[in-house]
Amino acid sequence: MPGGHEAAWPLIQPIFQAICAKADGEPCCEWVGDGGAGHFVKMVHNGIEYGDMQLICEAYHIMQSLGLSADQMADEFGKWNSAELDSFLIEITRDILKYKDGKGHLLERIRDTAGQKGTGKWTAIAALQYGVPVTLIGEAVFSRCLSALKDERVQASSVLKGPSTKAEVANLTKFLDDIKHALYCAKIVSYAQGFMLMREAARENKWRLNYGGIALMWRGGCIIRSVFLGNIKDAYTSQPQLSNLLLDDFFKKAIERGQDSWREVVANAFRWGIPVPALSTALSFYDGYRTAKLPANLLQAQRD
Repeated sequence: MPGGHEAAWPLIQPIFQAICAKADGEPCCEWVGDGGAGHFVKMVHNGIEYGDMQLICEAYHIMQSLGLSADQMADEFGKWNSAELDSFLIEITRDILKYKDGKGHLLERIRDTAGQKGTGKWTAIAALQYGVPVTLIGEAVFSRCLSALKDERVQASSVLKGPSTKAEVANLTKFLDDIKHALYCAKIVSYAQGFMLMREAARENKWRLNYGGIALMWRGGCIIRSVFLGNIKDAYTSQPQLSNLLLDDFFKKAIERGQDSWREVVANAFRWGIPVPALSTALSFYDGYRTAKLPANLLQAQRD
């Protein structure tokens, strides 16, 4: 995702495009914009990656709480990877759940504390600086911070009580489908927020970002590569000035189809005491964005 002086791009383009990843025979590398545009777009890419990974982990946590085995969950992720959620992260999640060594499934022996290199945090900081509500990536970062409090969590687990309602459903097959739809809807919100942040940064820095082209660059050689990115390219091709992906007809209809499932999953997770910060903040953002009048009038009156 190179940026910098546009005049320099033709000089290095043949080298970069010869060695970069390819998707459908096309190089996944193009000049992004002046100055630090390339670095900024790469940062947002990594922030979206944080969100995608957290959403998948929450889906895994819910399925695990319902009593599914690692092999059953692997099969479910495998099914999802053959449909609209087809992506690198869903694929490797399936493979991780399947992986066994001489002691059994490896995943259960991995400590539940997640590290981070900083790009998710930088994305959240940039969102605050630009005043863009990139809530899902922020929650994904904070979830990693919470995971790092392992000793405190172990101690709190024996002291703090949650709901007595057991995680169970009458129709497991249907609820697993609900989880798939919830994950897909929240993923749409995550990308919508990421592109909102890039649009605002471009406006302030006078970058001429090609949002459809950015989506195409992410199709190969990137952690978030997925078939989903082609739909984003189509959205910006048909509406170059699109203010939010949620307003594109394809994504609008996808959420209309899946939002009942999304709400069902989040509501049940709350009832069962299963933390779903990314799934729930995505839903809150969606409801806030579609609300013509928010209670911020009271907040403003309190400030005055």
